[in-house]
Amino acid sequence: QVQLVESGGGLVQAGGSLRLSCAASGITFGINAMGWWRQAPVKQRELVADITSGGSINLADSVKGRFTISRDNAKNTVYLQMNSLKPEDTAVYYCNANRPAGMGRINYWGQGTQVTVSS
Repeated sequence: QVQLVESGGGLVQAGGSLRLSCAASGITFGINAMGWWRQAPVKQRELVADITSGGSINLADSVKGRFTISRDNAKNTVYLQMNSLKPEDTAVYYCNANRPAGMGRINYWGQGTQVTVSS
């Protein structure tokens, strides 16, 4: 099993910045991608950004140029630096890690951290 512990959410004014951290513990061997998803009220959960163990990055179009994802493999930790925040970035942000399993993969999720951007 893998446990994911998130930190860094909060309330910020539009144009401000926040940094989210997610540390993985437990059986972390074989973890490939780690990243962040978000879910706003009455909306589906969507991918914000993820990064593989090899450093390949995938960013949602809505956050390109504003958010940066990075990873410390030695610490099994992934970071999301969020700049120029907008009210539409308000959501619960969930850390995700996945491990290949057969033809698919196993997903692990954190508890979520609230990010609120006021206008």
